[in-house]
This record gives sequence, C-alpha cells and structure tokens, in this order.
Amino acid sequence: MTLPFSADQTHEDRTYDEIDAEPLTGELDLEDRRALRRVAGLSTELTDVTEVEYRALRLERVVLVGVWTEGTAADAENSLRELALLAETAGSQVLEGLVQRRSRPDPATYIGSGKAAELRDVVISTGADTVICDGELAPSQLRHLEETVQVKVIDRTALILDIFAQHAKSREGKAQVELAQLNYLLPRLRGWGGNLSRQVGGRAAGGVGIGGRGPGETKIELDRRRIRTRMAKLRRQIAEMSKARDTKRGERRRNEVPAVAIAGYTNAGKSSLLNRLTGAGVLVENALFATLDPTVRRAETPGGRAYTLADTVGFVRHLPHQLVEAFRSTLEEVTDAGLILHVVDGSDADPEAQIDAVREVLREIGADAIPEIIVINKADAADDLAIARLQRREPHSVVVSARTGFGMDDLREAIEADLPGLEAELRALVPYERGDLVARVHDRGEVLKQEHVAEGTLLHARVPEDVAGELSRYEIAAQIV
Repeated sequence: MTLPFSADQTHEDRTYDEIDAEPLTGELDLEDRRALRRVAGLSTELTDVTEVEYRALRLERVVLVGVWTEGTAADAENSLRELALLAETAGSQVLEGLVQRRSRPDPATYIGSGKAAELRDVVISTGADTVICDGELAPSQLRHLEETVQVKVIDRTALILDIFAQHAKSREGKAQVELAQLNYLLPRLRGWGGNLSRQVGGRAAGGVGIGGRGPGETKIELDRRRIRTRMAKLRRQIAEMSKARDTKRGERRRNEVPAVAIAGYTNAGKSSLLNRLTGAGVLVENALFATLDPTVRRAETPGGRAYTLADTVGFVRHLPHQLVEAFRSTLEEVTDAGLILHVVDGSDADPEAQIDAVREVLREIGADAIPEIIVINKADAADDLAIARLQRREPHSVVVSARTGFGMDDLREAIEADLPGLEAELRALVPYERGDLVARVHDRGEVLKQEHVAEGTLLHARVPEDVAGELSRYEIAAQIV
C-alpha cells in the first residue's frame, strides 16, 4: 500500500479512527509498518542537464528509499531530503522518494520482499536506472535488492564516497578517498560465471603443463589480494604526506601558537566563516562537501594575540566510518586544537540534529573534550524563534552571518576569551633596554594595558608560563598599573 503524505505532517498529527489504540509497548501499528510512504516534493526540477555541475557521462535517474525505524515522520522525511541533496550533488536527477515504516531493516532486502516488488513497479513507472538506500546496506542486502528491482542499487555510504571522489583535489585527499572506497568495496566484491572459476596453481601455473599441484586462487580472491595490497600502499603514502602537516603543527606547538579548528555539518558555512575571519579566499559553494582539504590560516584576536584557524572537512549524519578512518590524519587538525568553532546552519529544518551528528563524530575521533563555541551561522536566513531555541539549548553560542558579517565582532571576542594557553596574568615594569621582552609579550600573550613611564614600560598582560617566568623579575604591585 502506497500512502501520499506532506512534509509538514508528523506521526503525532495522524488519526487512528480505524485502529483501536496504539499499543502501550510502543509497538508499530500494522498499517504504518506495511506502508511504503511517498515523500512529496523530492523530484528535481531540471530542464537542462547543464544545470548540474557534477556529473559522470550521463545524468543518473534515481529513486530514493529509506526505512523509518525511530523518531517522527518529519525526522524520516528530513533524512530522505538530505539524501536527495547528496544525490543531486553527485549529479543525479531525483525522481521519487519513498519511506517505509519498519521496526528494523529487513536483513535480506532492506525493505522486505513485498515492498521490494512494489519498489520495482515504481522504478518501471518512473524510468529510473538507480535506487539509492538511506543507510549502509550489507553486501547480501544489495545483491538481493538488485535482483528484485533489476537496476543498480547503492547505499548512502557509496553515495557519499562518490561525492568525495568528485570533490577531492589534493594528492592526499585523493589518496584518502581511494582508501575509503577500497575499504568499502573489499567485502562487497562480486563475480559472475567465469569470473569465479579457479585458476590452475602449482607447477602448471609456471608453464609445466598437465599435472599441476591443484587449484590456485579464484578470481575474486585475486582481486581481494590486489585491493589489500593497494590499501597498504595508500596507507604508507598517506602517512608520508601527513608528515609535512605534522611538522607544521609541531612548530606551532613549540611557538605556543593557539590552534582553533572550525568543525561542523557540511554546507553550514565553515569556509565562508574562515574567509570572513581571515580573508583566506577558500572555495565557497552552496553544495555538500564542497571543500575536503584542510586549510590553515593565521588570525588575530581584537587584543592582537595570534592564533591559527583551520577549516576541516564537513560532517554529516551517519558519516561512513571508512571516511573517518581514511581522513584521520586530516581530522587531527581538530583533535590537536585548543578550541573548536562548531558551526551550525541556523536556517536548517533540524539544526539540533546537526549538532548531535557533529558531536558524535567528535567523540569518535577523540575530540569531544575540547572546549567549543557554538557558532549559529546564516542568521540572515534563519527564523528568529529557531535561533532563540538554539541559544537556550546552547548557552555558550554566538549568532553570526558569514555572508553579511553580522556578529563577527562578538565571535572574535568569544574566541579571545576562550583561547587556551595564557595561564598567568601579571603586572610588570619592564626596563626600556628589554624591548625584546615587551615584543615577546605582544607576540605570545595578550596585553590588557600598556603605559610608558620614565623607568620603562608598564604592562598588564596575560602570558604563557615561560614568558611569565621572564617577566616575574620585573613584576610590580597591582595598584601601580
């Protein structure tokens, strides 16, 4: 049974006149469980193929399908709408979106054999050539679903990996994406007919002829071995390429330059924020995962204290673990930071879910204990009530618009207040012949007040411990400054 529904209708809004009552145990009612729900408004309005920037040789026509296991109907629809944005970013034309209510995905076909047959009818009626599932499917689920619908089936993980492959520009980024793709492909290798036949092994393989010592590797085993060999080579290459970034980070640590990392959901405006704060000139585009390679720039607080600001790859719900592993060296820009600017799209339909998804990835990479400032971006396009709700949930937050510049002064002050590394606050009268020490205080600390008198330079500053040790010999009483 296929039921139409609108985007603003939730599970709680529906009536159950035909049903006695919803079970107290929370068990799914039979009607919803058997329903293949149609998500309205997911068809891509596309009249000219040149309107899509990223494409392969042809524009794929896709049908989206998801399984709603928990949460409200709005949550399920938002997840599928995000899948539609991912599919369009990859260069596909979205024809239809379907959500089925189940207690859990079917272990054989993801949506169940009966619903898979209904999905086949939708594929035929729309003329689709690809089905994209909103989840990571097991190899057996992909195979069984493909056998039923008779078109190519991919899952959310493969879709995200494809987008990363399109957008990777640097040598390191391409190697990281290839490693993630091979890691995903390895358990999903399949063969047909002769591809799975055995190769003769033993002496016969060396040209001895009849009487070989027995069967050798199958074709699929040979492919798996080649993939493992390639993965090992990519890991060595990535380790070599990450040494330059490790060297730069080590130099910044030696100079005690504080590091701030920009993290957040994809397309939340991280690169725009970096450009606004530093003038970096990084690519800004209204697309998912538009930038993958990290960018580090120098910035200064209003008080003149220098720090580095790093833009990193965007996160997304259910970010494939293969990508997290492959991009671990890149994500070290986050784990090594002393402060995280967690950018949230204030205009999104569900910004709280974005925050939760990003924090889940931060926990996975071991960065959940780092202090963070929630930066609610796109204030010019967001609803005031939604922003107020976010501020109540996240008290330590700043509302900005990277496009217009609104709130940037407040953000700079918040960064200055939260920057780590200034453990000592003191007052000192530094002789004029120690101008080098005054310069070091300006370079590595934060000068709160400065005055020139006959005996030297009066300073009130916050500085690191080693600089405080040098200043201690000139320290004076608080009331003098």
